Amino acid sequence: MADLRPAARVPLLVLGMLSLVGGVLAGLARLDWGVPATAANAAGWHGALMISAFLGTVISLERAVALGRGWAYVAPAASGIGGIALLAGAPLVVTQVLTVVAAAILVAASIQVLRRLVAPFTIILGTGAACWLAGNLAWLAGGALTAAVPWWLAFLVLTIAGERLELTRFLPTPAAAQRLFFAITGGILAGAALSFWQEDAGLRLFAAGLLALALWLLRYDIARRNAKQQGLVRFIALCLLSGYGWLVLAGLLGLAGGFLPGHPWRDATLHAVGLGFVFSMIFGHAPIIFPAVVRVKIPYHPFFYLPLLVLHASLALRILGGLGDGFPLRREGGLLNAVALLLFIVTMVASVLRGKRETAIQGAA
Repeated sequence: MADLRPAARVPLLVLGMLSLVGGVLAGLARLDWGVPATAANAAGWHGALMISAFLGTVISLERAVALGRGWAYVAPAASGIGGIALLAGAPLVVTQVLTVVAAAILVAASIQVLRRLVAPFTIILGTGAACWLAGNLAWLAGGALTAAVPWWLAFLVLTIAGERLELTRFLPTPAAAQRLFFAITGGILAGAALSFWQEDAGLRLFAAGLLALALWLLRYDIARRNAKQQGLVRFIALCLLSGYGWLVLAGLLGLAGGFLPGHPWRDATLHAVGLGFVFSMIFGHAPIIFPAVVRVKIPYHPFFYLPLLVLHASLALRILGGLGDGFPLRREGGLLNAVALLLFIVTMVASVLRGKRETAIQGAA
């Protein structure tokens, strides 16, 4: 099957964005904010909407574009439709099966990439896809999200780490550091697997792996050098470095038991990864990824920093509330988290419109 034209990719991106909106509103419902009934009814599936429906759609769409094969687009279509089904109140098994299908196709796409190029970063990206499949299968088998969460987080973390590992080819990274990277990845996977039988020990090992990975990235990622540059390059680097800082915090909280279901620090630990780390990466990479996916121009503007600053400030407020058992702080921080994401979307749309105006002016000239 031939690759999809950029215009045909837009509906898939829209499906993912709808899951994002639904997931954010479902998260606000969990914090006792008034939201539409559709989102309130999906409050228990906030994590599934954010990770498997939204991020799964965006990541698999990006991978399909890179692969350039029409069949690979079934993955973002399946995960995106799965998110809509979850919000619409369809039987849970519909969404679960669709996300399993999506992850299986992403794994197949990753295998196709490995057939073209076997390299450390392609191996890690394929491993991340397999983690998404493992998490979705665990969700399908058990119905609860707790067994899936470590695998879903591994999917996100390893996908981002694999993409960053690709860029270390431009740095003189010691061979020992690359071996250490794979050892850390093994620890993360071992922790996720062990959590099935020994939840406490497994999740603490998982947290130790996240902490080690964050420290590795802080040491070896090219972002350290790029932070000294200007414009978009500097913005991306600061997004990455701040995200690694949140991953350090998540690892430390996880070592203290923060990933355990029912732990008072669980909300802080999960959102340090899911919001602090993952969305810092999204904020930084969006000006590069979206143009590649839908062929739009996103010119850099210093205003890009506003959503990032609001994200970090609001997350700090939320985590302080979570660590101190202060629900009002968590609640207000959660609302401001949503504001940060809204600001990010508005900023990207405004940049796209500005890019179109610039292109039109250049064409008229």
